[in-house]
Amino acid sequence: MSGKPWGGRFSGKTDKIVEAFTSSIDTDKRLYSQDIAGSIAHCRMLSKAAIITTKEAALMIKGLLKIKKDIESGKFKYSDSLEDIHMHIEARLAEDIGRVALKLHTARSRNDQIALDVRMYLREETLSIIKELAALRRVIVDLAEKHIGTIMPGYTHLQKAQPVLFAHHLMAYYEMFSRDAGRMRDCLGRINVMPLGSAALAGTTYPVDRAFTAELLGFPEVSANSMDSVASRDFIIEFIASASICMVHLSRISEELVIWSSNEFGFIGLPDAFATGSSIMPQKKNPDVPEIVRGKSGRVFGDLISMLSIMKSLPLAYNRDMQEDKRAMFDAVDTLKACIEIYIKMLPEIKIKKDAMLRASSKGFLNATDFADYLVTKGMPFRDAHSCAGKAVAFALGKGKELHELSLAEMKSFSPLFSEDVFKILTPESMINRRKSFGGTATKNVLAAIRKANRDIDREVKM
Repeated sequence: MSGKPWGGRFSGKTDKIVEAFTSSIDTDKRLYSQDIAGSIAHCRMLSKAAIITTKEAALMIKGLLKIKKDIESGKFKYSDSLEDIHMHIEARLAEDIGRVALKLHTARSRNDQIALDVRMYLREETLSIIKELAALRRVIVDLAEKHIGTIMPGYTHLQKAQPVLFAHHLMAYYEMFSRDAGRMRDCLGRINVMPLGSAALAGTTYPVDRAFTAELLGFPEVSANSMDSVASRDFIIEFIASASICMVHLSRISEELVIWSSNEFGFIGLPDAFATGSSIMPQKKNPDVPEIVRGKSGRVFGDLISMLSIMKSLPLAYNRDMQEDKRAMFDAVDTLKACIEIYIKMLPEIKIKKDAMLRASSKGFLNATDFADYLVTKGMPFRDAHSCAGKAVAFALGKGKELHELSLAEMKSFSPLFSEDVFKILTPESMINRRKSFGGTATKNVLAAIRKANRDIDREVKM
């Protein structure tokens, strides 16, 4: 006998180097709470099905709760020889309550046990991330509402394009993070499926009540195929894919904060508490937090590639390769949550330099489209108006002027349709508030979007 729970088949001992190599306890000990909760539910189901006695169930449950307390107090001892969190808890339970503990594993396998633990963990973390995304979106909405009158240049290709409200720019990120929350909610539905009772791959001969176990553990659905239950990790892949998209959005806003905080832009000032200096250049204030968030996006993308690579060629059912799934899952969860949390704290502290944004909005021919649109309102076809405006821009560049700095006579040299009223539409304020199409940057639109966002978040929080 090897002394292992599966040792009956073996006559020799496992090599110590193999024990260390195959051990996952350093990783999966994070699942102790889920493992114990699942074992308690399984124990109650076994008792209900008369597979074990009520007295035996009570003794096991008491022992499991004591183990949980010992783990949380730091008294619990771990060993590579016991491989994983399941075997640690089972071995300790046997030490504490005797041979009756050996009945706990009746009608289950470590295969469906770990599938249950991972689903329970990921369910909890996904719900937590959904709440944190609501908090992040609230911060964004509050910042947008506070700066509803701030005008900034909108960009395409990182070239000045047209003026927009800073609040409108922020609300674009609100929409992105709202979709992220939606993806997490969709993903949660596929996570929240109870696999216990599938055993190793084929189900069990015991009269288990899977629906009862699911009810005890708060699962609305029971997995339909025992092989799929233990062999699939697409719910983890889907979660990390959703986390990766969210990290794309966090990386994009990070990039903008880095750019905006530079001397060349000077649109924002990062709070001292969320920046660092240089070890050699005394004048530096570096945007380290946005840069690190931007960098951490690569970690989560790597977690996704790792999971896809682990699962891509595995035959049914369970394979030991899947032991590696938890490292990627834990890292994706930890990284995403850390990035969301630091943004929730940092964004309200950013100093918005309203005057610098407005000055930047008044230079660079951001009113060229409105210059052309003016001619369209006077009856000129848009393509002709576009050409006329382009010639006016070239002329103004030669004169070192902006379009709105040209005289009426200079404008008339490009078209007789110009009159004094053109100057009214070339201001940043006018350009913004004339863009009233649904979803546009007009102040009324943005205020309506902010009101709707607050209602939506309020409704989500109450759910």
